Amino acid sequence: MTLEEVRQLLEADVIPGSDLNQTDVTMACGADLMSDVLAHIKAGALLLTGLTHPQVVRTAEMAGVKALCFVRGKRPSSETVSLAASNGIPLMTTELPMFESCGRLYSAGLPGCTNGG
Repeated sequence: MTLEEVRQLLEADVIPGSDLNQTDVTMACGADLMSDVLAHIKAGALLLTGLTHPQVVRTAEMAGVKALCFVRGKRPSSETVSLAASNGIPLMTTELPMFESCGRLYSAGLPGCTNGG
């Protein structure tokens, strides 16, 4: 699924400075504990989270995450946006809660990280 398709499904806004570039993601993971991300996410995944601090980007980079989507209308700080841009990690934000965001993506055929690869 492309990040543009994800954006449409989640009615998300692209954070200025991010470029979706028709990037594909093969699975998604929703987590607010970065230890869970490191333990369970697979490279190439989309991470949905309510955390917006720069450590999220650092964790995403270490884990090979392709893109981040902030849920519940959360907006990242300029430091987080700059760090993501310098690491080539696109950012989006949706007003939807995490449960509904993950459900919409799963219903559209995007698997979770436990069964997606």
